[in-house]
Amino acid sequence: MKKIDYLLRARFLITMEDEKGVIEDGAVAVQGNSIIDVGKFRDFSSKYDPKETIGGEDYVIFPGLINTHTHAAMVYFRGLADDLPLKDWLEKYIWPNEMKWLNAEFVRDAVELACVEMIKAGVTTYTDMYFYENEAAKRLEEIGMRAVLGSGIIDFPWKDVAEKPEDYFTHAEQMIKDWKGSELITPCIAPHAVYTCGPENYKKSREMADRYDVPLHTHLAETEFEVSQCKEKFGKTPVEHLASIGFLCERVSAAHCVWLTEREIEILAERKVGVCHCIESNLKLASGIAPVPALLRAGIKVGLGTDGAASNNDLDILGEMSMAAKVHKGVSRDATVIDSRIALLMATRYGAEIIGLGDITGSIKTGKRADLVLARLNKPHLVPLYNIYSHIVYSMKSSDIETVMINGRLVMKDNKLLTIDEEEVINKAKSWQEKINA
Repeated sequence: MKKIDYLLRARFLITMEDEKGVIEDGAVAVQGNSIIDVGKFRDFSSKYDPKETIGGEDYVIFPGLINTHTHAAMVYFRGLADDLPLKDWLEKYIWPNEMKWLNAEFVRDAVELACVEMIKAGVTTYTDMYFYENEAAKRLEEIGMRAVLGSGIIDFPWKDVAEKPEDYFTHAEQMIKDWKGSELITPCIAPHAVYTCGPENYKKSREMADRYDVPLHTHLAETEFEVSQCKEKFGKTPVEHLASIGFLCERVSAAHCVWLTEREIEILAERKVGVCHCIESNLKLASGIAPVPALLRAGIKVGLGTDGAASNNDLDILGEMSMAAKVHKGVSRDATVIDSRIALLMATRYGAEIIGLGDITGSIKTGKRADLVLARLNKPHLVPLYNIYSHIVYSMKSSDIETVMINGRLVMKDNKLLTIDEEEVINKAKSWQEKINA
């Protein structure tokens, strides 16, 4: 028998590879950072000799969840300002507090809390847009979290981050040079939005991304105010504007995309832009509801994002899946739109594909990285069980997740975090809360 590191076993193994992607009494063989075999447990019991076997008949295994859009360090502003429209929330509360508190130490400490929360909720990869991403990357590498880290680009100086706009590109280029080729960290360029980033900086972002072959990430068409302001300034909607300056392309993932015309949906499909659907944040800020069924019908890949915990107020992709599947049924008055399997696709394979990691993660397939989640099924709210997709999307809670593996490394086992001290992280967050509250 072949010696391997881990053999993961479950009653249901959900590969997300095709429409018949559920293997009953399934198993995943892991060696190093990769999946080396996927199949029936009975076929593996005489084939592999694992150092450790994890799971059993009461479990489900599914791909690590992908959070396609967040601002991880903003977890320290959770609950700071709620029940406000986006413009007031940003300009009167979030930006002033960022101006006061944002620094390398803040980001380094805050991403620890974000990672603890996401890992415990089965998130193995996230896409970020923020500052001091180099500091975040160092901590994520230690924790073992996979991330696409977007260096923020805006038109104006910001605290100690940048004295002039050119500094943002200096930071982005350094981030690329430091981390491109990393096992866990993918550098990304992230022009913020059309109302904070002008055409020249969008063009410069695209040029740098093409030169270094890295992803692009931006906010797009989030609010009616953004659309009206863009029309007034450029004579075009946000999607039309970014298309006209040559920014939109396959390497772009666009967060929100709430206020879209039919023509804009066509443009996004033509340019192969991925969309990050942040339904809970959009609902809470009263920004609106993105036309996701229409996007999917147009062939656009849609992933799920939480946005930052300051506007959500959590980083739980299971919650986003359930909310997205249910809200769009209600809005469209069609119970068949965004069924449970599509919702899980958005949270896994589609999410990985739109952030440029489709060859690495997002599904359970031989040769991909071992980013895996095991959840226990023998809970009152998870029996009886007729459809495993339905159970994960409509019934499962993050507390049901027991074990998480990222890049072949166990980061949580039996509900215990293995690469970070949860109590220390929580105490650190409380200390920051006291400073900010004062």
